[in-house]
Amino acid sequence: MLFKQLLAPVALSLVFGAANAQTQTPTDASGTAATPAATPAVTGNLTLVSDYRFRGIAQSWGQPAVQGGFDYTHASGFYLGNWNSNVSSNSYNNGASLEMDLYGGYRFEPVKDLTVDVGVLNYVYPGARLNSAPASPTGEKYDNTELYVGLTRGPFNAKLSYAVTDYFGLNSSTSGYAYWSALPARGDSKGTTYLDLNYNADMGNQLTLGLHVGYTSVRNYGELSYADYKLSLAKEVGGFNLGLAVVGSNADATFYQTGNSAGLDPQKLGKTTAVLSIGKTF
Repeated sequence: MLFKQLLAPVALSLVFGAANAQTQTPTDASGTAATPAATPAVTGNLTLVSDYRFRGIAQSWGQPAVQGGFDYTHASGFYLGNWNSNVSSNSYNNGASLEMDLYGGYRFEPVKDLTVDVGVLNYVYPGARLNSAPASPTGEKYDNTELYVGLTRGPFNAKLSYAVTDYFGLNSSTSGYAYWSALPARGDSKGTTYLDLNYNADMGNQLTLGLHVGYTSVRNYGELSYADYKLSLAKEVGGFNLGLAVVGSNADATFYQTGNSAGLDPQKLGKTTAVLSIGKTF
C-alpha cells in the first residue's frame, strides 16, 4: 500500500534563504521571520536543493527540487506571498507533482526588539488525490490549511502552526491507506500542531549557523507524531545563498515511507540526510 503523506516548507522548508517558506512562510535569509519593511516591497526567490525536506520528511523522494516564489510586504506590516516546489508523485499521487503555498499575514512589534507574526498558510497540490491502492485514485485531496503565530527576538524564533483542515488529507476515510501502514479510523486530524524553534547565529563574514528543532503532534493519530531537527550553515557568495544542512527526524518508518508507482522500492522518508542548496533573492 502506498504512502500518502502529510507533508510538505516554510513553511519551512528546509534549507536556507529562499528555500524556506518552513521553507514556506515569509522569512529572511537566515530563516527567521522578517521584520516589516519601511516601504512596500516585492521580492522574489529561486532555489535549487538536493532534497526537499519539510518538517524533516522527504518531499521529493531524495531527488533535487527547484523552488521559488515571491513576497509582497506593505509598510504597515501586512504581507502576501506564494512559494512553489516540485514534489514526488510517489508521495502525492495523480497530480502535477507540484506544491503551491499561498500565505498572508501581519507582522508587528508590540515591544521593542520583539516581532510577532500571525497568518494563514494554504498548501495546495494541483490535481493530486490519494490512492486507496496502487493506481486506484480516490477523491481525497492532500491540500492543507494552517494558522500560525510566530515570535522573533534577536537570533531566536519560535512558531506554532495549527491545522484547520484535515492534516494533508488524513481522516477516518483515508486512515487505512494514507500512510505506508494502515491506521485505525479515529476521526479527523484537524487541530494537528507543529512547534518550530530556531536559533540563527551570525558567525561573521556572511556566514550563518542555524539550529532547528520541531515537533509535529498529529491529532487522533499519535503514532504519526514525531520530532525533527536541522543543523545548517549558510553563506552569501557573489549574491547567491549557499547552504549545507543536516536534516533528520525520529518519525516512525512503519508509517513514514513510500514506494514507487507499483508500491515497490520503499524509501524511509524521515532518515537523516545532508541537503545542499543554492539560492538567489531578487
